[in-house]
Amino acid sequence: MTTVQTAARARMTARRAWWADALEAAVWLAAVAGIALMIASGGLAYASTAADWLYVFGRALGIVAAVLMMAQVLLASRAPFVERSMGHDRAIATHTRLGKVAIVLMLVHLTLMTTVTASYDGRSALEQVLTWPQYGWWMLLALVAGIAFLVVLLTSLTAVRLRWPYERWHAVHMLVYVGVAFAVPHQFLEGSTFRSGGLAWWFWAALWTVSIGSFVVWRLARPLVLMARHGLTVESVERLPDGSATVTMTGRDLDRLGAQPGQFFLWRFLGDGLATQQHPYSLSAAPGERLRITAKASGDGSRALAHLTPGTRVMVEGPLGVFHHGTRTGSSLVLVAAGIGITPIRAMLERCEPGDDVTVVVRARSREEAPLLDEVEALASERGARLIVALGPRGSTWGTAEQPLAVRDLVDEPATTDVYVCGPRAWALQVAADAAASGLPAHAIHREEFGW
Repeated sequence: MTTVQTAARARMTARRAWWADALEAAVWLAAVAGIALMIASGGLAYASTAADWLYVFGRALGIVAAVLMMAQVLLASRAPFVERSMGHDRAIATHTRLGKVAIVLMLVHLTLMTTVTASYDGRSALEQVLTWPQYGWWMLLALVAGIAFLVVLLTSLTAVRLRWPYERWHAVHMLVYVGVAFAVPHQFLEGSTFRSGGLAWWFWAALWTVSIGSFVVWRLARPLVLMARHGLTVESVERLPDGSATVTMTGRDLDRLGAQPGQFFLWRFLGDGLATQQHPYSLSAAPGERLRITAKASGDGSRALAHLTPGTRVMVEGPLGVFHHGTRTGSSLVLVAAGIGITPIRAMLERCEPGDDVTVVVRARSREEAPLLDEVEALASERGARLIVALGPRGSTWGTAEQPLAVRDLVDEPATTDVYVCGPRAWALQVAADAAASGLPAHAIHREEFGW
C-alpha cells in the first residue's frame, strides 16, 4: 500500500467516524428541537400548579421518547448511510442502548400523563385507563403500545436473554415495532403540539417518514427485491470434521450485491423449517459467482444448516458491517481469529495480494476443532502470509498456555498496522485491548462481535 493510499484511507476513516458521531448527536438535537416546539406552541402557558408541571414534564418525556424510538427504528433499518458510517455493530449497540432509555421514558410518560389526568378528573389511575373510549381508538392503541414496550423491556433483561434461545427472544423483541406503530397515531391525533399543525406537525411528520420509510425500504422491500433479482439458492452443503457446516449458494449477478470479504449477511432459508428464522453469518470465502458461509452448530438455526436441501431459496439482507479491507488505514495487516470467527478472516485473506505484509493468527483448542484451518494454511502459503496457529488450552494471554501471544510481537510499525479480530466476545476484547496497549490507534483495531 502506497503512502498516498494510506493517507486516503485515513481520511476516509476520519470522515466515517465524524458521520457516526454526527448521527448520534442529531438524535439529541432532534429531541431538543421537539421540546422547543412544544414550548413555542404554548406548552408552558397553563402550568401553575405542581400537577400542571408534572403534566408538562410528562409531555417532554414523551417527546424525547418518541425521538429515541425513531432513532431506534432508523438504526435497525439497515439503511446504507447508517451501515457505512457507523458499521452494523455500533448501529445495533446504539439501537439497543437508546431503545432501553426510550422504553423507560415512554412508560414514565404514560404513567405521569395517566395519573395527572386522573387527578384532574377526580378518578383513580385505573379508572382513567378505562376511559379510553372518550378519547378515541388511538388511545387504545397507545395503551397496547405501552404493554408491548413493557414486555420488550422485561425480556431484554440479561437474566431473561441468557435463558432464552435467540429465536424466541428475537420474536418477542419485534414487539417494539408494534409498539412504535401503535404509538404514532396517538402522537398526531391526541398530542396538542401536533394537533395545532404548522411547523411542529411537519417537523414530526418528516422525522417519522425518514425513520419508518427507511425501515420499510431497507428491511422489508429490499430483501424481496434482492430475492427476485438474484434468485439466490442453496447449491451444496458440506459437513466439516469439526462439526460446522459450509453452505454454498449460487444466483444471478451476485457481484451487484457489492459484498466484500469480511462482511456478513442476514440469512433466511425459505425451507427445511427455517423460513421464520433469520441469522447473521459472515462470508467464509471471497464473494464471486457464489456466496459461501460456514457456521458452527451452536443453536437450533445453525444446527439446521447442515440439513439444508440443495435448491432451497434464500432471502438475504446486506451486505453488512465494516469488517473488510475498505476500512484499512495502514500498509500492514494482522488477521486474528478464534473458533468460527475464522470465517471473515479466511475471506479477507483470500482477497490479499501476494507480497502484502500480512500476519494471520488462528487460535483453537485443537486442530480438530479449528474449522477451515486447512484452507487458511493453503491461502497463507499462496499469499506469502505469516501464519501462526496457536493450539491448546488458554493461558495468561489471548494465546495458549504453551504459546503466549502479544500483538507487540506481531507488528513492526504500530502506526501503519491494522488488526482485524473475530472470535468470542471476551477473547476478542482481550486481543483488542492488547492491540491498543501495543500502540495501535483505535481506528486501526477492527472487531466483530458474536453477541446479540
